[in-house]
Amino acid sequence: MEEEIRKKLTADPDGLLSYEYIANHIDTVESDLPWLVDNMIRVDLTGQFVISAARYLYAIDPQTFAEAIDRLIKAGIDKDRERRYLGDLLRQMYGADYTERAAELSATDDNFRRIYKRLYPVSAI
Repeated sequence: MEEEIRKKLTADPDGLLSYEYIANHIDTVESDLPWLVDNMIRVDLTGQFVISAARYLYAIDPQTFAEAIDRLIKAGIDKDRERRYLGDLLRQMYGADYTERAAELSATDDNFRRIYKRLYPVSAI
C-alpha cells in the first residue's frame, strides 16, 4: 500500500474508507490486512464497518481471512452496544437456525457465545 493511501486511511473518520479499500482491493489486500483491521478498529466507534468487513471477508474466503475476521468480530462485539449489526452477523456466519443450535455453537465458538449473550441476555446458555 502506498504511503499516501495509508495517510488517507489513517484519517478515516468512521471505517468506511478502510472497508471500501478492502472491498476494492480484495485480490491484493492480504499483506495490508492487519494494518487495515487495526485502523478500522481504531476509528469505527459503532461497529458498523468492522462487522461489515467481517461479513464481507467471511463471504469471500473464511479460511484465508480467518484471523482478520476473528479480530473484526471481537471488536464488533465490543463496539456494537446498540446491537444493530450483530444479528446479521450471526445469521450469515452460523445460519438461520442458529437459535436452535445455540447451546452447541456456544460450547465450541467463543465469538458466537459472546454475540448470543449480547443479543439474548436472559437466555439459558
